[in-house]
Amino acid sequence: MKLTIGSRGSPLALWQAEWAREALTIAIPGLDADIEVIHTRGDRILDAPFSQLGGKGVFTKEIEEALLDGRIDLAVHSLKDLPTELPTGLEIGAISVREDVRDALVSRVGADLDSLREGARVGTSSLRRRAQLQYARPDLVLEDLRGNVQTRLSKMDSEAMDAVVLAAAGLIRLDMEDRITELLDPQQIIPAPGQGALAIEIRTGDDTVGAVVDHLDDSETRCCVQAERTVLEVLGGGCQVPIGVWARLEEDQMIMDGVVALPDGSQLVRGRLEGDPGRPVENGTDLAEILTSQGADEILYSLDI
Repeated sequence: MKLTIGSRGSPLALWQAEWAREALTIAIPGLDADIEVIHTRGDRILDAPFSQLGGKGVFTKEIEEALLDGRIDLAVHSLKDLPTELPTGLEIGAISVREDVRDALVSRVGADLDSLREGARVGTSSLRRRAQLQYARPDLVLEDLRGNVQTRLSKMDSEAMDAVVLAAAGLIRLDMEDRITELLDPQQIIPAPGQGALAIEIRTGDDTVGAVVDHLDDSETRCCVQAERTVLEVLGGGCQVPIGVWARLEEDQMIMDGVVALPDGSQLVRGRLEGDPGRPVENGTDLAEILTSQGADEILYSLDI
């Protein structure tokens, strides 16, 4: 059996696609899998803030078109980049075991978040990170920073920024964990829905490929990210509004933390839920309602979401 895996061309994306290829070929003897690099709009346009490019689909649209056209058989995405509403004819066939969910601070001078100098320049491409960092440290100067992991670290040095904030999972997967100055508390800087997990996207009804990618699925991660993405879907938020959600299973309970904020960090609401792990969609819906009751609807309304 031969399969073609679609992937973006960054070092991290290729690592993720290669992880899937290797795991599948080990699980299914005789399987032949190739990786096809597909460049997305988000990869080509690097001189505009991510929030102005039109949504999370800027990193997935071209790959999904190749999947629908039959040029590739499956696609590997960072789940946090995948919109909650998929194109007709596509579905998530598997969700990988989750890497570290936290955001990581990489400081040029070795400082953690609390000890960064007043007015420190910090780079990030995420409105969610920007809002929560600004809320925690209103004195920081947050600067937009686009590009792959290596590019962002290089820009931190060349542009004399004090620090950058990235997903810890990407640094770990690229064997760059030694660059991490501080793993940020996920209850203070709440991660993006799906952060740290990989999504394997396939064509709906393709039972053959579905049975293959099922070898990559992790049921606990799927349960948690389903709850997280439900919050995002119910609130209707995308890249234009900072929303963080983190779900985990602890002692037969699902614990969820969520945050909705204005991009400048001037207004922020948090919510927490403890629920039955067997009801991820209901838990996500309930947390969205808790956040709304705390004022999330006012934030969303002010941003015209």
